[in-house]
Amino acid sequence: MRFWAAIVIALALGLLVIARRHHSARRAAGPPPAAAAADTNRQVYAVRGLIKEILPGRQVVRIQHDAIPGYMEAMTMPFDVKNTNELNGLEPGDLVTFNLVATPEDGWIEKVIKVGRATVPQPETVRVSRDVEPLREGDPLPDYRFTDESGRPVALSQFRGRAVVLAFFYTRCPFPDFCPRTSSFLAKTVARLQQTSDAPANWHVLSLSFDPGFDTPAVLKSYARQFQADPAHWSFLTGDIYDIDALTEQFGMIIARGEGGGWDHNLRTVVVDAQGRVQKTFVGNQWQPEELAAEVVKAARVKQATAPPNP
Repeated sequence: MRFWAAIVIALALGLLVIARRHHSARRAAGPPPAAAAADTNRQVYAVRGLIKEILPGRQVVRIQHDAIPGYMEAMTMPFDVKNTNELNGLEPGDLVTFNLVATPEDGWIEKVIKVGRATVPQPETVRVSRDVEPLREGDPLPDYRFTDESGRPVALSQFRGRAVVLAFFYTRCPFPDFCPRTSSFLAKTVARLQQTSDAPANWHVLSLSFDPGFDTPAVLKSYARQFQADPAHWSFLTGDIYDIDALTEQFGMIIARGEGGGWDHNLRTVVVDAQGRVQKTFVGNQWQPEELAAEVVKAARVKQATAPPNP
């Protein structure tokens, strides 16, 4: 009996040693490659802010948030919420903490927790421009004048006969769901049009910055290089703040100075047809490059009027 008991104990000890060695090897090897890559590309920031609005459908919440050191200045912006149950019981005026999650191409918030109520209304500083009429589909695009990334003057009227994509952004916008996504999608749209053999060639993309104090032609040229922008089909514009604000207001944009010096803003991407008339306005950033490319093709094939429309 003692002999067999000794055999059993020896086998048990041997299995324990093997199991420990296997566990140690797995720990040394680290996480699987996919998990490691996900951890590398995913950034999480702890943030505090004030709920300004919960949009219909309760999948988007607009929050005036504190500065996020090393990532984003204090500003007010809408955030996607993955788990909408976290918004239950919340309302405008609630002070909350949350985690902001950012990947190279997406961003959202999670772990939204109410920590109090705002006692004093917090005003927002909105830029005021001259009185202008809203631009709707079918309206002629006014002839504003700007400056491109090479310092050359640009008039919107010079693009008559071509379809034009007009997008608004600023180079310091950090959140992937906003200006970075717009520019990335524009790059994909340009590539799609250039790679389509039967696509028309009479089109041009204009990215207009609403931060002219910082976005000089030199800054815009550096930004254009990030997207390998072909100047034959894609220009980056700056100009007089008076004209920029007038045009952005005509397309329903609201631009306000954030507490940290950045800009709180909504999003518009506009397609103008070859006759110089507004064909389509995309609100927000939910459109896809293939949708925009299809609109550009349609706009480019509009026959040019014998006389250009008067703004």
